[in-house]
Amino acid sequence: MRASFYSALGSCTSCLALLMLLAGLNLHAQKIALTWDDLPAHHELPPGVTRLDVIQQILAAMKEAGLPPAYGFVNGIRLQQEPGSDVVLKAWRAAGNPVGNHGWSHMNLSRHTTEEFERDVEKNEILLQSLMGTEDWHWLRYPNLAEGATAEQRHEVRLWLNTKGYHVAAVTMGFGDHVWNPVYARCAAQGNTQAIAVLEQTYLEAARHDAEARRRSARSSLGREIPYVLLMHVGAFDARMLPRLLALYKQLGFQFIALEQAEEDPFYAPDLQLSLPSVDPLTLRTETTSSEAQPTTINRAEIEALCR
Repeated sequence: MRASFYSALGSCTSCLALLMLLAGLNLHAQKIALTWDDLPAHHELPPGVTRLDVIQQILAAMKEAGLPPAYGFVNGIRLQQEPGSDVVLKAWRAAGNPVGNHGWSHMNLSRHTTEEFERDVEKNEILLQSLMGTEDWHWLRYPNLAEGATAEQRHEVRLWLNTKGYHVAAVTMGFGDHVWNPVYARCAAQGNTQAIAVLEQTYLEAARHDAEARRRSARSSLGREIPYVLLMHVGAFDARMLPRLLALYKQLGFQFIALEQAEEDPFYAPDLQLSLPSVDPLTLRTETTSSEAQPTTINRAEIEALCR
């Protein structure tokens, strides 16, 4: 039956052209790597939900969707602030996912000295070594995506990170998912199902708008698309929405890959080779990487005002 179908298409020039187009689209399906910030604890939790519940939901959704291992970026201070949250890190590693450095205290480099930031990064390393053993944990996600207050500071920190063997986990896609997590916790505490429905709708709308905007920006700025690196957070609402979010990305034509694979693209060369000059965040890279920009279709203030 399949042979006769292709035979019929071959007898029609326009049909054959369509077939070739579809084959080309399949070969060049867009790729995206999920990465997760703020392990083991991010924002407030709804009543009756634990940190372990959140991570288990995320792991189950990733497994069900057939995702490759994903980096989780750790803030060690959370283990002190929430005793017992080490079970999150153990579950993450047991599922085969690696961890990287997000700074001990989630320190914003642009608001601190170079020396303070370097000490904060180093303070996290013993924990990462204990979790990863002989596997590579030398990936850094800048907290708040802040790479320094000045060009000189960015350069100093990059050279220091380079001497320690780090790569930077860049961000080229992100829709501000962290905004929804604390609001969801409030609404769930109130039992406000109507507000939660609004959160669900706007969350998916924001993700769709962001993905489409990033792709347009890359094509406009670079003349091509890149494998995107998506910034996510281990929040309760992210966990709730992840099956639907992954289905959305599949619907948009994305294939899921690992961070290392995404950053093999030449676009990410300055993130892998920190001895190279940094890319000025005020130029081309901002157009394709700024995860802090909120989707224009979503009013962040209206979301944050829910259930107050």
